[in-house]
Amino acid sequence: MWCVYVLRSQKDRHRYVGMTTDVVQRLHEHNAGKVRSTKDRRPFELIYQESNYTCTQAREREKILKSVAGRRYLDEKIG
Repeated sequence: MWCVYVLRSQKDRHRYVGMTTDVVQRLHEHNAGKVRSTKDRRPFELIYQESNYTCTQAREREKILKSVAGRRYLDEKIG
């Protein structure tokens, strides 16, 4: 089971959208500095997740959430 997750940087308050099969482990990797794209923005908090996707579905949903319409949706949903 794949899920799409949204993290918020406690440093700069920006969001990061990703996909994984283990959200807890992935959050740990982000906060440990093991993810190059987020290393300088640590620490992170998990603010949103959607699950029960196949890998392909999760990739498509991630792409949507990273779009302008997806950012608007997240603004309305979680602020």
